[in-house]
Formats: sequence, C-alpha cells, structure tokens
Amino acid sequence: MKRRDFLKSTGIIAGAGVVIPGVYGSVYAKTSYINNSFDLVAIKGGEPDAMFDESIKQLGGMSSFVKKNQTVVIKPNIGWDASPERGANTHPKLVKRVIEQCYNAGAKEVYVFDHTCDDWRKCYTNSGIEKAVSDAKGKMVPGNSESYYQDVEIKAGKSLKKAKVHELILQSDVFINIPILKNHGSTKVSLSMKNLMGAVWDRRFWHSNDLSQCIADYAAFNKKPSLNIVDGYYVMKRNGPRGVSVDDVVLMKSQILSTDIVSADSASAKIFGVEPSDISHIKIANSMGLGKMDLNSLNIKRITL
Repeated sequence: MKRRDFLKSTGIIAGAGVVIPGVYGSVYAKTSYINNSFDLVAIKGGEPDAMFDESIKQLGGMSSFVKKNQTVVIKPNIGWDASPERGANTHPKLVKRVIEQCYNAGAKEVYVFDHTCDDWRKCYTNSGIEKAVSDAKGKMVPGNSESYYQDVEIKAGKSLKKAKVHELILQSDVFINIPILKNHGSTKVSLSMKNLMGAVWDRRFWHSNDLSQCIADYAAFNKKPSLNIVDGYYVMKRNGPRGVSVDDVVLMKSQILSTDIVSADSASAKIFGVEPSDISHIKIANSMGLGKMDLNSLNIKRITL
C-alpha cells in the first residue's frame, strides 16, 4: 500500500493505532548516558518480561539509556505472519515491558516498527506485538513503503556503501534493538546484526553482494543501537527464519543484553549451540573492530531466575 493511500484508508489523522513516519519531529539522535557495570548480562529461567526487569538492573536500569523527554525507536523482529509460540518473531511480552520501562524512565514517545517479509498488517497483528505495543501506550509505525526510508552512507562498509534507512532510526534519540534468537538458512543464526536488515529498505542488494559482509558493514553505520536485547525465550532451532511449526522450537527461556552488538551475538550464538567464530558476519564484524567476539574478555553477569 502506498503512503498516501494508507493515510486515507487508516484515517491516521483521526487517531488510528498505527502512526505514520514523518509526523513526529526531526530531531537527530543524542547520545545516551550509559552507567553499566557489566559488558553483558545473560539471564535464563523466567518469563520474557521478568527476565528483562532483572537484567536491565545490572546495566544501571533503563534510565541509563533513556532520559526524560527523549524519543525512542524499538526494532523487534516482526518479520513473519506467525504466532509467538512459533519463535519467528520477538516475544510480545518482552516488547511490552521494554516500552513500559522506557516510559518509566521518562521517554516522551516510543515507536515500534519492522520492515516485514510477510504482509505487514498480518505480521503486526498475529505476532501479538501490535497489541503489546498498544497496551504499553507505544506507537506502531509501518515500514512497508520506500518513502519512509532515507539514503545514508556507510563510510566503513566494504560491500555495503550505502543504504536506505527508516527515518525513525535516524530521527529518534534512542534506538533499541530486540532481535529473536533463531536459525537462519543463509547465516546459520539470526541475531542482533541480522535483525537490522529490517531497518533498511533494499535487502535484495545484501543477499546478492556477500550477505555476511553486508550485515557486518551495516553494523558500522554510525546510528548504532544503544542497547541490544536478544530474545531467547522460544528458540527456532531449524527451518529458519520463518519456521514451519512449533516442532521447530525449543523453550530455552533465555535473554542476552549488551551495548556491544558483536558481544551480544557471540553470546547468543553460544546459547544456540554454535561457536561465534563459525558465524561469518560475527567473525567479520569482530575483525572490523565493531565489537568483541571473545567472551573471555568480557565482564559478564550471569543470572538464573
């Protein structure tokens, strides 16, 4: 659906549930002050919201990332028309609690979007995320039109030199990345860096120009997530990224938090059962100096609920 048609059909001006990009201001990101004692938090054994409540404390609380009156954009994985139990999308309980914590920290607005693979309306609804966002007073934003994306330069990129990035990523003060941990047919696993493919418009270029290098290149873009929260509650172990049925999923009740996107993905890969060095885009990003793959060099807080 075109942007103009969408505006008409939804009556967004009259206050429909999904907000259109471009109507919320144009302030570029400010750097969040982060007061954390640990490089990474690994937690397991609880519900997604309870694990986040406990783990964010170890990084100084949400107020370390979100300040009063700041605008926040959250990028979960909402790529697939599938229920939460299928493990294809980020768990809605986690998305809801992150939004609530942002508002508790004083956020002015919290936006949520994804450039989905299946029909975006079905993805938003059937993932349970649209309701979770509404319940938490956040704002769902579509990502289905090229008009929402702006050209940026990836100065450090080797294969990916430019991209069209959703304007919310560029305009919000704080960017929080909430991928789900799962199998992926092309990259073995889908994690924090892979989730950022849903923040751009032209993903076809990535697939045809060394996908792993492009994933690592985009991680070098200067608008990086302030926080990466890897959802490992329902983990799709095969047939990713969409999966076939709940038989593909293992209940692992785990979660990883880190400001270092390479470290977050390295720890999550270990949970999945693969070595970070066996994942090409993690290895490349590490070699580009975008974060630390060596978990032994990190100060990790491990929690079991």
